[in-house]
Amino acid sequence: MHHLSVNDYLRQNIRTVPDWPAPGVQFRDITPLLQNPQVFRVMIDAFVHRYMAPERRPDVVAGLDARGFIIGAVVAYELGVGFVPIRKKGKLPFTTVEETYELEYGSATVELHADAVRAGDRVLLVDDLIATGGTMMAGKRLLEKLGASVMEGAAIVDLPELGGSERLRASGLPLHTLVDFAGH
Repeated sequence: MHHLSVNDYLRQNIRTVPDWPAPGVQFRDITPLLQNPQVFRVMIDAFVHRYMAPERRPDVVAGLDARGFIIGAVVAYELGVGFVPIRKKGKLPFTTVEETYELEYGSATVELHADAVRAGDRVLLVDDLIATGGTMMAGKRLLEKLGASVMEGAAIVDLPELGGSERLRASGLPLHTLVDFAGH
């Protein structure tokens, strides 16, 4: 890693794809972070070291469909706590609770198994990227429906200009992100 900060090291390994999925969008692609085993380890360790501290240690990690599963599951494993997936509607076989949220065009629904968390659980909510914050907000509300408290939201990338991180913090959710990208 040499002299680079973790932030700069990870930033160098995030690929920007212009005009995807639509013209004018700069898509921040995290797959290169996962492909390189050294980079993947540095990224996971950045989260794990934060949440190993007793006062920050969650009872459970919840990951948002789908890239939140990749990070969240590994972080949970390293912390020695359980992992629960928050899925897009229609994917979970057992009794679920659901939360619908607005997208730029239309809406989406996420689901969680009714027995995924218990009342009083301290949950770390993980995704790859915070854009408008809609998915993470819906995940937070789902976990709270079951009586859990979301202690923090964590993501690799924040796109602050899209307003999501500001909205989430305003709702009372502390956030921890590793890399900020200005611009859309």
